[in-house]
Amino acid sequence: MIKIAIQSKGRLNEDTTQLLADAGITVGAGHRQLISRAKGFDMEALYLRDDDIPQAVSMGVADAGIVGQNEVEERGDPLRVVMRLGFSACRLSLAVPKDSGYDGLRWFDGRRIATSYPRILSQFFESENIRAEIHEIAGSVEVAPAVGMADAIFDIVSSGGTLLQNGLTEVHTVMQSEAVLVASRQLPPDKERDIEKLCFRFRSIIDSRGLKYVVMNIPADRVAAAVGMLPGMKSPTVLPLADPAWSSLHVVIRQSELWDKIEQLKQMGAQDILVLALENIIR
Repeated sequence: MIKIAIQSKGRLNEDTTQLLADAGITVGAGHRQLISRAKGFDMEALYLRDDDIPQAVSMGVADAGIVGQNEVEERGDPLRVVMRLGFSACRLSLAVPKDSGYDGLRWFDGRRIATSYPRILSQFFESENIRAEIHEIAGSVEVAPAVGMADAIFDIVSSGGTLLQNGLTEVHTVMQSEAVLVASRQLPPDKERDIEKLCFRFRSIIDSRGLKYVVMNIPADRVAAAVGMLPGMKSPTVLPLADPAWSSLHVVIRQSELWDKIEQLKQMGAQDILVLALENIIR
């Protein structure tokens, strides 16, 4: 079976276990054990700190892992990013004290910057020809300016609330990040097939988000007009009813288009309209 490394606790753990559950795979609670045998897929989950996952995969301790793209970039370990997973989105940004007089990236020349991501930051500064002192901190980076350890910080930002609480303002985003599925560069064929099966399940769940499965009854003589204005993965499904004057129409519609399309269908005489979340049907 394949062994997949996931974060032992925290937001990424919660999002990962939810994706696995949606894909029909159940794993144990990470904070209580190191390894868990999954149900619903021939797989073991290995629970690690997020910054240890890329190394574990590159060393072959795990065949694959689910981790933030920021950790993959910071570690620089030799592995493959197989798939973006679309959750745990964040950004890595530079932030300065509100009263710093920041006037552009040149402000950082000669300044001290505290961060837990020195590799990413040093590469960025090098690309911008900025010479700054980078101080690596493994902890609450956002307090460094207040206690005199640094002039600014480079850290993960989600909502920006933590920055505000510490008198900081975000001035430049260096990297957008999200959870990714990574894998060893060399896996035996049977494990590659398992990774492909896992990706198929994940992709089905991710692609279904924001889609609605709509079922309705519509007059048979309006079917052609309805099909012409409706989107579909290939085309809407039309089924005959016992009453030959009516048909049943099944279609997948994006959430952003849903209610406009339903209003148009109602004007065409559609009745008994039922809307279902496609991800719940797949689940």
